[in-house]
Amino acid sequence: MPYVVAVLMSVLGVVGDYFLKLASADALQVNVKLLALGVLIYAATALGWFYALAHLKLAVVGVVYSVSTVLLLTLLGALYFREHLSYMEILGLILAILSLILLARFA
Repeated sequence: MPYVVAVLMSVLGVVGDYFLKLASADALQVNVKLLALGVLIYAATALGWFYALAHLKLAVVGVVYSVSTVLLLTLLGALYFREHLSYMEILGLILAILSLILLARFA
């Protein structure tokens, strides 16, 4: 269950990133409401981290959070914001997935 909470906090963090990206879409004017919403969502993730950190090693939580966040942000960027990935970025994502597999296997 702590692994699920860590991934869910990553999802919540990505939702916060989504609102921050929208808030910064206009280089001349920041959308303060979207900025505040993104910050509030980030703050909400602290409760989930409290639970996950009580049940898992800090290093494990850090890797699960980092890799799942990278994967989710990449999907969001590619599918919603139409950002393109280079071959090296795709290779990096594959290696990130492999790191999660190794962590789950040996942690």
